[in-house]
Amino acid sequence: MSHTDSALVLFSGGQDSTTCLAWALERYARVETIGFDYGQRHAIELTVRPAVLAGVRAIKPEWNARLGEDHMVDLSIIGQISDTALTSNVEIEMLANGLPNTFVPGRNLLFMTVAATLAYRRGLNVLVGGMCETDFSGYPDCRDDTMKAMQVALNLGMATRSKLETPLMWLDKKQTWELAKEAGGMALVDLIREQTHTCYLGERGALHPWGYGCGKCPACELRARGYAQFAASEGAG
Repeated sequence: MSHTDSALVLFSGGQDSTTCLAWALERYARVETIGFDYGQRHAIELTVRPAVLAGVRAIKPEWNARLGEDHMVDLSIIGQISDTALTSNVEIEMLANGLPNTFVPGRNLLFMTVAATLAYRRGLNVLVGGMCETDFSGYPDCRDDTMKAMQVALNLGMATRSKLETPLMWLDKKQTWELAKEAGGMALVDLIREQTHTCYLGERGALHPWGYGCGKCPACELRARGYAQFAASEGAG
């Protein structure tokens, strides 16, 4: 664990960001969280955040001691200037440019800029995000090159030496479930299954083995497939 570094985790209330939060709590002496209300169609993720944070605190006393303030930022301007399946009630489909219409242009770039601004004020020198280009929907702002470029730009623009960490960048969803278990045991795996939200459509009806969701959108398909592979490997072990 680093006794000098402190982290701000981009925390949506979903599987990936909850895993990243646990990862950060294992490494940094002080951890805070930031969430964004950007007019997302699956705004239910914002309502589950407090319960997930409370659940994370309960898993390990040292996590509770290290986990500090949660910050919620209004970025509704994204919804105002975007026309996507994540900010409008339209069918999810592929576009002519090869990207799904769930891609919100500039979202992660703005998230990181706002997070860096808050981290500067709070004295936090590590930004942690759940971006991944292994099991992902092809979003260009989730790529490693994009995040490395953002780290350079933010440090140049703020005269800082902050680090931008993406612990899930090269993991598939099976490995993301495994990382959660490694960090917080089955208690964290069960918390992610039962409390977090990933579904693009905001479906919270039936509880599936992998969690709540429609089971059909890209986010649900990735999560369900990864959990099935994780559960199979656990059974084999």
